[in-house]
Amino acid sequence: MNWLELDDDRDRLLGRCLRLQAEASPDRDFLVAGDERFSFGRTNELANAYAAGFARAGVGRGDTVCLFAGSGPDLVFAALGLNKLGAIWVPTNTDYKGSWLAETFQDSGAKILVADAALTPRAAELGALPFERVLVRGGEAEADLAIATESLDAFADLPGEEPDDSALHYGDTAAILWTSGTTGRSKGVMQSHNVWIRAADSGARNAGLREGEVLYCCLPMYNSAAWVANVFRALVTGVPCAIDPHFSAGEFWERTRHYGATMCFTLGAMHMFLWNAPERADDADNPVRTMSAIPMPAALEEPFKKRFGIEAIPQGFGQSELMTVLARTPGRPWKPNSLGEPQPGVEIALLDDDDRPVPQGEAGELCARPTEPFTLFNGYFGNPEATIRAWRNLWYHTGDLLRQDEDGEFFFVDRKADFIRYKGRNISSFAVEATLGAHPAVAQCAAHGVPSQELESEAELKVCVVLKPGESAGAEELARFVNDNAPYFFVPRYIELLDSLPSTPTGRVQKFKLRERGVTPDTWDGKAAGFEVRR
Repeated sequence: MNWLELDDDRDRLLGRCLRLQAEASPDRDFLVAGDERFSFGRTNELANAYAAGFARAGVGRGDTVCLFAGSGPDLVFAALGLNKLGAIWVPTNTDYKGSWLAETFQDSGAKILVADAALTPRAAELGALPFERVLVRGGEAEADLAIATESLDAFADLPGEEPDDSALHYGDTAAILWTSGTTGRSKGVMQSHNVWIRAADSGARNAGLREGEVLYCCLPMYNSAAWVANVFRALVTGVPCAIDPHFSAGEFWERTRHYGATMCFTLGAMHMFLWNAPERADDADNPVRTMSAIPMPAALEEPFKKRFGIEAIPQGFGQSELMTVLARTPGRPWKPNSLGEPQPGVEIALLDDDDRPVPQGEAGELCARPTEPFTLFNGYFGNPEATIRAWRNLWYHTGDLLRQDEDGEFFFVDRKADFIRYKGRNISSFAVEATLGAHPAVAQCAAHGVPSQELESEAELKVCVVLKPGESAGAEELARFVNDNAPYFFVPRYIELLDSLPSTPTGRVQKFKLRERGVTPDTWDGKAAGFEVRR
């Protein structure tokens, strides 16, 4: 392991970090995929070759290049090659198609698209593309794109000198990653070299990274976590990172055995799929010591560790705009569901709608501002209006509600847009969904507010529910279940059974569409039905 100190800001460039590792440990493994292994030295050579190829294609400092490609080491060569030139890579969700894909391509501002050969038909379906050239990865394009194409793979054979990075700055934007689009059109988050490096370094420390670690990444590389918790964590600390093209619940533990992986990162439902898989006698027979499973239900943390033989499951809180801002730092006990404490380089506060601090124990919007240069994002790409809305009174507003207890620990409450206030009570949609989601017939549910006829400033609670195949639970049964298992004010006045919930291509529910839908003729109204809420 060669953990870079990076005390000199001039070294806090992603391409420079690769060069430093290559000079210090040229033969040490950096990237592993299947049976292929790429040392730091070889990766630096390939990144330089890709930089030469992009430069020949007309890419320079400040230019964006759109990536529409699956995970793999060569995507790292491309990204770091671009960063060595001072260019910016913009990964696109490989599940996107139609208008989602067209808008993302357009918003990237790129003249060059890097696309997997297998994904070119999806791009061709859009008609005219906003690019001048397409670099095809993994063979010949499988569709006619009506613009110039050449092989990205051929870049690996180019002679590549180390680019001159003396004019680059550690606050320059290195990448643009897109928000999930749950509240409207996705926004491009501009992330500097320093943001990536700071988050990779602090994440490694909070996870207790040590000599002999092997990181395992099966996250899609259009996601920030794939880079900050895996590729760049390995880059900064000098340990290997194994990359698989996708997550498989059935093969996950076998893949960790194949690579000898000791540290991994899962998001959303990934670890729940692992937990819900049939138990096996060899569940704990794997090399993983530390698993950042975000978020891990508090009640499941210890059983999960015991079943799979894991030493630690670190937790924390972050966004693409902030990276990791809260974390459970090692060396002290943490309460169930705690997100931990603030990380160095960022000041945080829980504020009300007027940006005044809320009393201890009450929910407030998590807001942040840097205490060191370039520790937060550089704004939203091509969207200054959204940047101004997010920054108010010198605070970046996350849109997430948290509370802080008497011991200084932070806990997630809800998305601010989803928080519901009715009759003087604050209701967390997150908590309502957790309650109703425990009903055996419920596959998915989303709670949101609808305007109250009594008070314009308040809202009634509605829950949209998707039942599991073959189930037939009615709205009254679901309301009674909530009444029996949660505070009475969690009982929704309105319940609507739907075949599906509106969602992004990544499966994130778009509650703004449900709020726009409001109360429909098919919505059950507990008040009109005479449903009696038991207190």
